[in-house]
Amino acid sequence: METTSEAESTLQKSSLDVHTENNKLLPSTSDAVFLSVDVESCQDRDSDGDTTPGLDDFSGLSPYERKRLKNISENANFFASLQLSESAARLREMIKKRQPPKSKRKKPKKRENETGCRRSMRLLKVDPSGVSLPAPAPQPTLVVDANPLLPPGPLEMTPENRDDNNELFKEFLQTWTEMSKTSTVDTENKLSSIKSYKGNLSDMAITEDTVNKVTQGPVSSMALHPSETRTLVAVGAKSGQIGLWDLTQHPKEDGIYVFHPHSEPVSCLYFSPANPANILSLSYDGTLRCGDFSRAIFEEVYRNERSSFSSFDFLAEDASTLIVGHWDGSISLVDRRTPGTSYEKLVQSALNKIRTVHVHPVYRQYFIAAGLRDAHIYDTRHLKPRGSQPLISLTEHTKSIASAYFSPMTGNRVVTTCADCKLRIFDSSCLSSQVPLLTTIRHNTFTGRWLTRFQAVWDPKQEDCVIVGSMDYPRRIEIFHETGKGVHSFFGGEYLASVCSINAMHPNRYILAGGNSSGKIHVFMN
Repeated sequence: METTSEAESTLQKSSLDVHTENNKLLPSTSDAVFLSVDVESCQDRDSDGDTTPGLDDFSGLSPYERKRLKNISENANFFASLQLSESAARLREMIKKRQPPKSKRKKPKKRENETGCRRSMRLLKVDPSGVSLPAPAPQPTLVVDANPLLPPGPLEMTPENRDDNNELFKEFLQTWTEMSKTSTVDTENKLSSIKSYKGNLSDMAITEDTVNKVTQGPVSSMALHPSETRTLVAVGAKSGQIGLWDLTQHPKEDGIYVFHPHSEPVSCLYFSPANPANILSLSYDGTLRCGDFSRAIFEEVYRNERSSFSSFDFLAEDASTLIVGHWDGSISLVDRRTPGTSYEKLVQSALNKIRTVHVHPVYRQYFIAAGLRDAHIYDTRHLKPRGSQPLISLTEHTKSIASAYFSPMTGNRVVTTCADCKLRIFDSSCLSSQVPLLTTIRHNTFTGRWLTRFQAVWDPKQEDCVIVGSMDYPRRIEIFHETGKGVHSFFGGEYLASVCSINAMHPNRYILAGGNSSGKIHVFMN
């Protein structure tokens, strides 16, 4: 039993050693020799018949285990004959001898006389002979103004879309002059009932003949001539143009005349209440002009090149005195009876910016100015050159205000258009105290960058209703009652496919005109 256990331990040790050597990449020679000697000793003892039993005496080993031990012995002898350890040592010594010394690469020095790359003498501004050319004389830089200011003084009323000697234009001027002489009709300011008012609005329609492009660029202001016999529309554009359209002319293109009395947007446009043959226009370029059809000129009323104008209104019913709002928050009082084109009085308001000014229709010493977020009511008798304080402030707005207007007959209401998508109606019947908020009408006023801002205006013959454009689809023009209820919506189908930001209603007839951002005018009439 002791002999058997000794043999098994010997075989197990041999098997373990050989298995370990097979897993190594480069087995050592000494280990391989030790294994072969161990196995050979077992074989010798078996062949010589020594007291130590041989492999054949191991009755407990199967033929497979005997074959396995034989293969292990042969593999060990084979690895020993290869002498891998000696070969690996020789290779290491050879690699160490062949390694070059580590040294940094030196950059080559540039040669002083080395010929460089060829360059153009023209670009180097050198004469072919090698002599440097003289420096060119500096050229004067011309600064071209995109909107040059027109010269002061009266401008001839010359249409851009007609010839100078056009007989049609002479007939056009004669028609406007004669019509203005008979256009002043005394009408009683009576409110119609909402039912009859809605009925008249429902009879208004738009056709292909009442849609036409009048000016180049977006419409920024508009006015309807108070004629009872003909329909005449005046349009102010952001390009500085003023377009006149007589809808009674056929074809309709013959009734359009375009003038250019301003160099920047025409933000305000009114026919004179005393003489409808005159149309007054105000522009951002700091000029206010009066177009006289009887003399065919644009007369200069007020000029201030150091300030930009935003809006104006008539202080007197005979249009002799005007109030002008500036973008920097200042206010000018202008008297047309005084020679020259200067102001009578220039004051600074409490507003940083003024968008619109509007005079009370009854108490004409009062006017309202729309600023950034507040609307102020002032008394012209208490205006001071420096820091005029308002009589009443309307501070309910949360964003910038686009416009503020008194109701046209009594002035008992004020409508404001705000960028917070709300129209507000205020009670201005008592100007000696606060002006309370009556109604808030939710209305989308977000016109974006390319459209003219909405301005809600009163219907001049129905002072409890306001007119405003709409961003809704299909495109429309809407009328709201002062209580906030919708009165009527004007749909035009294919003839009203764009937003009409600026709208105007005829003072006596049921005619509505709306202008869009491309200079096109849409007219609804019965």
